[in-house]
Amino acid sequence: MIFDTSAITTALKEACTDRDPTALRACAVSILSAAQKEGRARIAEGFAASPFDARPMTRAYTYLTDNLVKSALFVAAELLHPKPNPTESERLSVIAVGGYGRGEMAPFSDVDLLFLIPYKATAWSESVIESMLYILWDLKLKVGHATRTIRDCVRLGSEDFTIQTALLEHRFITGDKALASNLKKALKKDLFSGSGSDFIEAKLEERDRRHIKQGERYVVEPNVKEGKGGLRDLHSLFWISKFIHKVDKIADLVAKGVFRADEFETFKAAEDFLWAVRGHLHLLTGRATEQLTFDMQVQVAAAMGFEDTQGRRGVEVFMQSYFRHATAVGDLTRIFLTSLEAMHVKAEPLLERIFRRRPKIRAGFEVVHNRIAISDKAAFLSDKLNLLRIFEEALRTGMLIHPDAMRLIKGNLHLIDDTMRTEPEAQRIFQDLLLKHGNPERALRRMNELGVLSAFIPEFEPIVAMMQFNMYHSYTVDEHTIQCIANLARIEKSELEEELPVASSILKKGVNRKVLYIALLLHDIGKGRPEDHSILGAKMVRKIAPRLGLKQDEVDTAEWLVRYHLLMSDMAQKRDIADPRTVRDFAKAVQTVKRLDLLCVLTVCDIRGVGPNTWNNWKAVLIRALYRQTERALEKGLEDLNRENRGTEAKKALRNALKDWPRKALQIETARHYNPYWQGLHVTAHVAFAELLRDIGHDDVRIDLHPDEDRDATRACFVMADHPGIFSRLAGALALVGANVVDARSYTTKDGFVTDAFWIQDADGNAYESARLPRLRQMIAKTLRGEVVARDALKSRDKVKKREKAFKVPTHITFDNEGSEIYTIIEVDTRDRPGLLYDLTRAMAASNVYIANAVIATYGEQVVDTFYVKDMFGLKYYSQSKQNTLEKRLRQAIVEGVERAEG
Repeated sequence: MIFDTSAITTALKEACTDRDPTALRACAVSILSAAQKEGRARIAEGFAASPFDARPMTRAYTYLTDNLVKSALFVAAELLHPKPNPTESERLSVIAVGGYGRGEMAPFSDVDLLFLIPYKATAWSESVIESMLYILWDLKLKVGHATRTIRDCVRLGSEDFTIQTALLEHRFITGDKALASNLKKALKKDLFSGSGSDFIEAKLEERDRRHIKQGERYVVEPNVKEGKGGLRDLHSLFWISKFIHKVDKIADLVAKGVFRADEFETFKAAEDFLWAVRGHLHLLTGRATEQLTFDMQVQVAAAMGFEDTQGRRGVEVFMQSYFRHATAVGDLTRIFLTSLEAMHVKAEPLLERIFRRRPKIRAGFEVVHNRIAISDKAAFLSDKLNLLRIFEEALRTGMLIHPDAMRLIKGNLHLIDDTMRTEPEAQRIFQDLLLKHGNPERALRRMNELGVLSAFIPEFEPIVAMMQFNMYHSYTVDEHTIQCIANLARIEKSELEEELPVASSILKKGVNRKVLYIALLLHDIGKGRPEDHSILGAKMVRKIAPRLGLKQDEVDTAEWLVRYHLLMSDMAQKRDIADPRTVRDFAKAVQTVKRLDLLCVLTVCDIRGVGPNTWNNWKAVLIRALYRQTERALEKGLEDLNRENRGTEAKKALRNALKDWPRKALQIETARHYNPYWQGLHVTAHVAFAELLRDIGHDDVRIDLHPDEDRDATRACFVMADHPGIFSRLAGALALVGANVVDARSYTTKDGFVTDAFWIQDADGNAYESARLPRLRQMIAKTLRGEVVARDALKSRDKVKKREKAFKVPTHITFDNEGSEIYTIIEVDTRDRPGLLYDLTRAMAASNVYIANAVIATYGEQVVDTFYVKDMFGLKYYSQSKQNTLEKRLRQAIVEGVERAEG
């Protein structure tokens, strides 16, 4: 039993006999608190046993809360403020409103109460209400309350739609029944008797504002209550149904013809799932938490019994279920609310109707309330291709699809079969959706929401609503794909010329658009399986692309693009593109400028489609540089990448930049550096180092901090006498000031100085503001002088945030002796955290490893640190035993750092 009313009432009467109000209230709270604790424990126990069965849980918490409220009124009215013969004005009715009134409560939902009084408040009613509230607050209930008369309720409800909504769901709990009955009659007659058009309009506007604030349903940390496709969307539907159709539950809408039986079952399943998720969220956090943060996703998934399967974590399977249910809620509420919107839409002004130019509608379609509708359902379904044509018509006319048409499409997806998929006209329509109208993402998103995209390309279905459990991807896989297509369409429309000059010029020059769009549509089709998604996706393209109308040579190109869609991004972000071998290897893989053009545009769209802030100037500079060097190599020959040529050009550029220098000083500067220095840095860095090195003494430490606006980073140049461990000390100093290193280069001069260049960003991924540079310089100088020991100072700030602890990032360390002519490339792929670069470089310094370059690529919680290194004799790490020893030390440094970060 959740709450034994009779036993509790008896206990209150017997135990709470003290006449002192404070002591009596404390006694009552003690008894009710124990009953509340026991009741909550029983509900939680039952919910844990049936973790998907939310309805008993929501009803049980409502029942428990009802009894606590009734008991609070009993204590307040009978024990604290007894009134044996109340007057007509000394009556009180306690009404539940809002979600509590609806009878749906999560473990820590608000308790919204209306204290209904007949006339103006009396001393007795004020005392009873005050005492009740203190008792409920002492029970740690979050109570929202108002004291009103029936007239107040009608007046305020007509002025404020929030109050009107709360009253729509009112439910009598305890107190004077007659008063509650009179309220019900008055509200029905004076507040809820109209057409409801203003109410509907207010609810639709409220929904739109909420969706803008919370983000779309594909946001990877969704709000279960307020987000798109969340419980509040269900509530909106309930409120409007209750107002318009006078129903008390959603199931009644089937009889009213608003929902079909199968639609109601879909809706019910989504509602149960979302309430279950919310219930687990509350219980696991011990408070009213509504957002599914990354750490809570793991815990809720475990509580609901989701397990790892076929290369996917249980949390990813859980979140895919979540997003699919959220999509179902979105589909059904859209059909319902758009229908109502159409029913209550205000007529257009006469002049606007006369002079508005409407596009001519194709036969078989008609315009209903500015939406494309189907003239004859039977005729529409007699030709399967109409299931695609309607999306083409929507793009051509720029109109939305009518909800009745959406419902018809969704209910007849079985018509899209193998025969229809391979029809030339079907291929033509689908290609036109991508290529002809300029906004393919609109058609793809609507087709995806209605299930048409998965029906037409069955291989797409597994990635629908698939979440990638990491901090890098902001969207589900299907939405990421549509975002990529949207970016491509924007580039084609010349909307991003200033931001993306290379990609824009490639498209203006001309590429095979059909291959590019279809490769982009299918580039992540292999995700969610144990195999490498690029390899699996390429195999799948061989089967899918011919069905979409590609010729064999186009299929081959699309297959290659999907297979290597990460190649350019990886080369640009994880390798030193100043090393000729990097460009040479990339050029050999790409082979032709045609492929390079396609891959470059696809790469840009892919990175931009990851999230709203993923693309930045740093990545743009890297991609552009790799593209231009590779294009030059492919057009002029790979020998054009010769190191000597680059060194000669760089020295010439420096002489031109330092024309005011004496000839002898210039000769000293150009002679003191080895070849890698000249090819690895831009002339602006060469100038900075030349100024720092001029007349330097062996005891000097010189620093130059300069905003590199083209790269969204600050370039930090350091010059000092060379000695072991310098690179590590610099990395520690930068970690201490909270700087994120995105690139680093280290060169030794022939006369014994080290010239190190680090590109750093602040916590927001931007260059440091000029005002912050003096403090940055001061802190770095202190660390280099030994006044601050980085290893000790980092202990207090090297913490991993709670919401990020749920991510599992296995560590992979690889050694590559082929990717560079003179260095061994060590790639460390592991969990990102503050101080990681310092830990790794310190371990290398202790092993007498010379670090020439460090390239850092961050992907959310994952980081790939790539080091170009030599051993103490200037040789590569060919020996397997040396590699094993160094890998062991690097792994140990990572483990010790993780332990420090986790406290």
